[in-house]
Amino acid sequence: MNLPVPNDSQAAEMALSLALHPDYRILRRLQPRHVFAEATDGRRLLKGIVLDTETTGLNTALCKVIELGMILFEFDPETGQLHRVLKVFDELEDPGIPIPPETTAVHHITDDMVRGKRINDQEVRSLLADASVVIAHNAAFDRPFVEQRWPEFENKAWVCSIKDIDWKAEGLGSAKLEYLLQTQGFFYEAHRAEMDCWALLELLHMVLPQSQQPVLLHLLETLNQSQVRLSALGSPFDTKDLLKARGYRWDGDRKTWYRSLPSENMLEEETHWLKQKVYSGKRASIEVEKLGATLRHSLRQGEKTIVSL
Repeated sequence: MNLPVPNDSQAAEMALSLALHPDYRILRRLQPRHVFAEATDGRRLLKGIVLDTETTGLNTALCKVIELGMILFEFDPETGQLHRVLKVFDELEDPGIPIPPETTAVHHITDDMVRGKRINDQEVRSLLADASVVIAHNAAFDRPFVEQRWPEFENKAWVCSIKDIDWKAEGLGSAKLEYLLQTQGFFYEAHRAEMDCWALLELLHMVLPQSQQPVLLHLLETLNQSQVRLSALGSPFDTKDLLKARGYRWDGDRKTWYRSLPSENMLEEETHWLKQKVYSGKRASIEVEKLGATLRHSLRQGEKTIVSL
């Protein structure tokens, strides 16, 4: 049986009826909004950027940016309240190499779409100049790519809406942007830079379920915390699964497992875990690398010290 397609008014009524029923949840298409709150007289507002890239692949050394999306917005640094969107930027770039089919299958950007195009460097620098913070969902991926293409990004403070929030502690089962937006009742077409930026901006407006503070405010507070990258030097081979389950990643060049901690305050607990679980209480050494806001989530190195356990 073919049912007639409802018009917008009818669909809104149907959605409202279903939303009132305990057995149903309604998802609405995310509609980008340019105003979240009007400015309050006398309040000091800063500017931030949400950023997303699409690339030819995952390897920073071999792959290139083919799309850059940025939204410049203003916010209250004391409350984390978003205000107005000031500028939307999205451009494609020809990488000079064929885009692998498996990559196109994800973001649907083809060689024909980027042929002969180049991202406006001056526009990127202009947007970046006034920004106090750059925010990305998985900054450890985006930051190395844009720093390689535009070195000006190196001097900016960055936060990551995946790694700098403990989503599990907030009672959420995934840190994927699509999932997080669904918990707020939205769906959107992911894996294109501008739309992912709009989704991230909406996420920043979300109030965390447990800590009851805006996502943006929580992220801004992490800027005052020195991130730590910890390397488990000489860890026994048979502890690799244990380390992996704990969130450590393998560095093939240095032949060691490492993990980034969002705060230096977590270092004591982590070193105790390593000594007991990985080194079985025996004497060992680990490497601790401190990363400030302009180094966090980048491939650049910070101050390193060797700590004996």
